[in-house]
Amino acid sequence: MTRLEQGTGESPRDNSGTIPGTPDRPVYSFSAPQPSAVPILIAVPHAGRDYPAGIAERMRHPRAAALRLEDRYADLLGEAVAQRTGAALLVAHAPRAMIDLNRATDDVDWEMFGHGNEGVGARPIGLRARSGLGLVPRRLPGLGEIWKQRHDEAELAERITAIYEPYHARLARELARLRARWGGALLIDLHSMPPLGLRGSHPPSQFVIGDRFGASCGGSLIAAAFGFFAEKRRQAGHNRPYAGGYVLDRHAAPHEGVHALQLEIDRSCYLDRALAEPGPGLAAMVDLLAELVDRLAGRVAEIGRDGDGRRWAIAAE
Repeated sequence: MTRLEQGTGESPRDNSGTIPGTPDRPVYSFSAPQPSAVPILIAVPHAGRDYPAGIAERMRHPRAAALRLEDRYADLLGEAVAQRTGAALLVAHAPRAMIDLNRATDDVDWEMFGHGNEGVGARPIGLRARSGLGLVPRRLPGLGEIWKQRHDEAELAERITAIYEPYHARLARELARLRARWGGALLIDLHSMPPLGLRGSHPPSQFVIGDRFGASCGGSLIAAAFGFFAEKRRQAGHNRPYAGGYVLDRHAAPHEGVHALQLEIDRSCYLDRALAEPGPGLAAMVDLLAELVDRLAGRVAEIGRDGDGRRWAIAAE
């Protein structure tokens, strides 16, 4: 039996669990078998498509920007794989255009707010924000500036309180619960990427596994993932061009049994030619990812058993 929790577990109309400007939509959906079937949580932070009217009106090219910012329909992959494998699932519904859940709260381009950020006492602009993709995205390569006007700092504060903090709190609670039951836990932070170009004579990667260059996930789990893709004759890259972001920095603690990896999937593998709608490869991608989750779940369970046999005995009952 699967239990569905919305927001903080309270009413979806509670202000701490709803998207500002869209009061009938929860910040996220969470589902997990009780008790847990596998020590894995799949999180999808960038597939949100619930745009308040005011957000779209302020965007210069709303459809084009949305398609570029979203991990388009990665939530469909996550939902199908979680149902197939018994993994826990956390899906954000708030769009990345409003707030990027994979950024630190101080990774902000303050020139987007108020009357600028110049002079004495100016706040520093975050590292990723300088590239245009900070806590609130500002611009996209090939598209330019996303917004028609500056933003309000009070609005950003509301989004942090209503969207950002509940999402990360739910993620942390579930990882702690899985770790307590199994002796270890793995977060798969699920994303999608545009098709990568050729790099010399090597074919482009269809998947990129990010582990913050070894800091967020045990080496045996990464090896298991690459071994799986090699068996399936699928091209997979490691940390380049995507090494993972703030989610892994915040929630991974391999030395405490909490592992995390970011998995980027080439959108052309499961979307249509326009990379806008589900395509003919969706079912095959679900099959592939479900096998990967099963493989990694077994390895995480082994790590938990080796680290604490008592926990493994309890989990296996």
